[in-house]
Amino acid sequence: MTHLALERVRLRIDAAARRAGRDPVSVRLVAVTKGVDIDRIAAVIAGGVTDIGENRVQEAAQKFDRLPHEVTRHLIGHLQTNKARRAAALFDTVHSIDGQRVAAALAQHLPADAASLALLIEVDLTGIPGRSGVREEDVEPLARAIVDVPGVRLLGLMTIAPPGDSPEASRPYFARLRAIRDRVHQSSNLALPDLSMGMTDDFEVAIEEGATLVRIGRAIFAKAPG
Repeated sequence: MTHLALERVRLRIDAAARRAGRDPVSVRLVAVTKGVDIDRIAAVIAGGVTDIGENRVQEAAQKFDRLPHEVTRHLIGHLQTNKARRAAALFDTVHSIDGQRVAAALAQHLPADAASLALLIEVDLTGIPGRSGVREEDVEPLARAIVDVPGVRLLGLMTIAPPGDSPEASRPYFARLRAIRDRVHQSSNLALPDLSMGMTDDFEVAIEEGATLVRIGRAIFAKAPG
């Protein structure tokens, strides 16, 4: 069942990319494995998934030593500074950077044998109380600060659209994140190639608006959030 679901998701990714005049290869599928057992994760990896995403450091620590080393590991949930040491050892990419302090903490605890850690700034465009992420006006100052931190590479931006009645309700948020990225690039000359946006309910719209990373759990694993 998981294999069939994965193939359906891939077909939808390809179709959305082609509608937008994009090469489907430019979109990376991050399979969200929160709450998913090792056997089902292993099945999607055997099916060709190369990127997996976890929301919590503790859950990732319980799984990652049982997964193939060639899989790219993404932290997509909020990261507290006091968990940076463990996160730096577990993950290849962190999508949820919301301050220079956490970026510096990750760099400080990067294992000696690690080349670097890829980071994305999480941007909250919803204004919903309790949402993590920086405000739009804080993106460029934070980006400028992070690029000066040794040991990390700032690759782009991430956002989560608010709940909506249809995928189209997410489109303005994704378009806005792309516009922010483009504006930061123009004003600061920072290359931010990646946009992490879109989950099970709206990933096709996200791809049409420029997503390079889509975080999909439920559509692949049925019971997994995302």
